[in-house]
Amino acid sequence: MYSRKPFYLIVAALFLVGLALMLHRHFVYEVPWLPGEKRQIWSIEAKVEFEASGRPVKASLAIPGSQPGFTLMNESAASPGYGLSFVEADGGSRAEWSIRSASGMQELYYKVDMMQDPFAKGPLSSQIPTVSRPQVPEPYATAMDQVLSLARERSADGITLTRELLKELSNRGQNAELLAQYKSAGPLLVDLLHRAEVPARLLKGLQLEDGRRRQQLIDLVQVYEGEQYELFHPVSGRQGHQEQLLLWEYSSAPVLDLVGGSNSRVTFTMLQQEQPVNVALAQKFDQPEWINVSLYNLPLEEQALFKGILLIPIGVLAVVFLRIIVGVKTSGTFMPVLIAMAFIQTSLLTGLVGFLLIVGTGLVLRSYLSHLNLLLVARISAVIIMVIGMIGFFSIVAYQLGLTEGMKITFFPMIILAWTIERMSILWEEEGAKEVVKQGGGSLLVAVAAFLAMNNEFVRHLTFNFLGLQLIVMAAVLLLGNYTGYRLTELKRFKPLVDEQKDV
Repeated sequence: MYSRKPFYLIVAALFLVGLALMLHRHFVYEVPWLPGEKRQIWSIEAKVEFEASGRPVKASLAIPGSQPGFTLMNESAASPGYGLSFVEADGGSRAEWSIRSASGMQELYYKVDMMQDPFAKGPLSSQIPTVSRPQVPEPYATAMDQVLSLARERSADGITLTRELLKELSNRGQNAELLAQYKSAGPLLVDLLHRAEVPARLLKGLQLEDGRRRQQLIDLVQVYEGEQYELFHPVSGRQGHQEQLLLWEYSSAPVLDLVGGSNSRVTFTMLQQEQPVNVALAQKFDQPEWINVSLYNLPLEEQALFKGILLIPIGVLAVVFLRIIVGVKTSGTFMPVLIAMAFIQTSLLTGLVGFLLIVGTGLVLRSYLSHLNLLLVARISAVIIMVIGMIGFFSIVAYQLGLTEGMKITFFPMIILAWTIERMSILWEEEGAKEVVKQGGGSLLVAVAAFLAMNNEFVRHLTFNFLGLQLIVMAAVLLLGNYTGYRLTELKRFKPLVDEQKDV
């Protein structure tokens, strides 16, 4: 006896491979499950201003890279007359401008687009910084020791010590007031931690707010405990990475290193905008890999073609279900799918009216051809010519009446319509009008069901972005093809038995 195990193994393999491809696209390449999602893009412009004195100028500006929460999309710089290079130095990236001679007020611009990205990873340094005990003059050294002594009693490690230090400094006691005159909050916290032999480094971040101009960087402190670290905001006392905070300089290097100029400053302007997720991800993954099976790598013309083609398996699945499980009779096996594709182009109501007009008129004309005793090829050819003529006639009439929607019936597949008219005409002669209405109505019902499934925005998104879905649909079609039970429309034959059971 033939074993069905290989069949079920093939179905299971198709389903699992398709599901794995979909999960890979979602988790590795960040393609969302739902359509219409957008990503936030921050366009940030750094303006470097300084006074040049007629000598050679070299300006080096720290610039951000991809990091947890943000992915670098594009970067550019405007510097007329200056040479420009992007270099890696001291664990971070920098933009370096240079010119042989410059005088007067100078303005240099650097622009970067950063995408808010929950999947982003970046080179935020996890290398533990060296601890160098700072040389602090009196009376600040004594004030530091007293603040450290109070904080140590209520802490257990470097992270908790930092929290307590921030509490002590925010209490604005005598020692805190004195230390506030010595250094600003960020460098002061780093000196206190180094004095307590806790690894820490000073970072620079940018608080993102839409439409803000001439903003300054804020201090952040990265504190280590073992191989783990935490970020602290020394002014507000907040712990952890904030959502709208972009780390601009994260290697304890100067933000701007200037040679040949004076009175320098760096200000930032930022603007928030939204991009469709497919555009943002296309920029992020601009180097396709063999495993990244994506239609976005194709030219736009081919993409538009595949958007329609990939919907056909969904319509096929609807036809298979309605014919095998429900038992709906149709005129032709997959003619409803092609009609549904035409409905997508014309809209449902216009498509139904156009289909009924063409097929109804075609049946009347075909009944005349049946009296001519033509050969099959000639008869079908004549029907095709009639269908083309009817489509042209109805389009002209619709245009003259101002019904522009009616002109869309040109999207109907003419050969399929001709064969439909031929099949229905033969069916009318052999089985009668009742069978024609049954199969024609069934075809329209299946076509409408396929249209509703194929025209759904969620289905369109899944079929185009997750090619693994095609394997899952194929597995479902194979399973449905293995069904040999009763169809739902056949259950009415058992109604008399049910009535007998009730009478008993």
